[in-house]
Amino acid sequence: MSYQELISEFETKLESLESRTDDILYKAEHGITNTEKCIKQLRKKVIEKGFDSKNEEISFFKHIKPQIFSKLIYYVRLFNIESKRPRSSSKFQIKYLNNHINKLQVFFNDNLEFYHYYRRGATTLDEEYFIRGKSDLRLPTESFHFYIDEQFSTCQDTTVATIMAYDMLIVYLQQEIEKLQTNTDTKIRTMKQSSSKLFWTGSKTELTELIYALHSSGVINSGTADIKELASMFEQIFNIELGNYYHTFIEIRARKCSKTKFLDKLTEMLIRRFKDSDE
Repeated sequence: MSYQELISEFETKLESLESRTDDILYKAEHGITNTEKCIKQLRKKVIEKGFDSKNEEISFFKHIKPQIFSKLIYYVRLFNIESKRPRSSSKFQIKYLNNHINKLQVFFNDNLEFYHYYRRGATTLDEEYFIRGKSDLRLPTESFHFYIDEQFSTCQDTTVATIMAYDMLIVYLQQEIEKLQTNTDTKIRTMKQSSSKLFWTGSKTELTELIYALHSSGVINSGTADIKELASMFEQIFNIELGNYYHTFIEIRARKCSKTKFLDKLTEMLIRRFKDSDE
């Protein structure tokens, strides 16, 4: 399989992932997994096959590897940004997203010389930047060390990938800000106007466990409803704010005892009720 075939197959997988769901954390998680697999395949191919010429090596590390590696950086950053995104008013969400745009812009400013070199399509320093075994003190401050090794890295291919990833992230964040500005917090206003007289009196962790169980079972909208929709619905029905339910889910998953503590309790209580009814 050629590099281009590998990339085409990878991009098809990502397109399928993007169209499958609106759940951004699901997309990011699976995007990371798919990208890591593709990078490992690329690395194996490079080590086994090598390059026939300097131009071929430059082309690979300047164009081909960053195409894939940028997606890993994008999905990792996206996951971190979205998993910590405040679930409060539009005003606070917009401030949070704008802060991240500013942080991403700092990278461009810190790497301005190379940024301009890459953006204007310059080639004079390509042998220094995109041939393995060259060193450059102007390496990016943030790098994914797991994938940086002498056989599969040059001193600037990660910088190219980061530029591409941050461009994508800034577009995504700007679109999210636009959505919030045009649809000023409709969901939260609906919650506040809720006429439900029901209140969740168990713990937030218990409700989160229940929501994830229902989502995993695929019994709502034939499994097409995303976790955000379900969480918002339960918040509205039971007059509760779950906060960062994704982090709660991670804590549930990390339990050393039963990971389904609340569901086990529900089963036990229902069986007890059956027994009581039979007596």
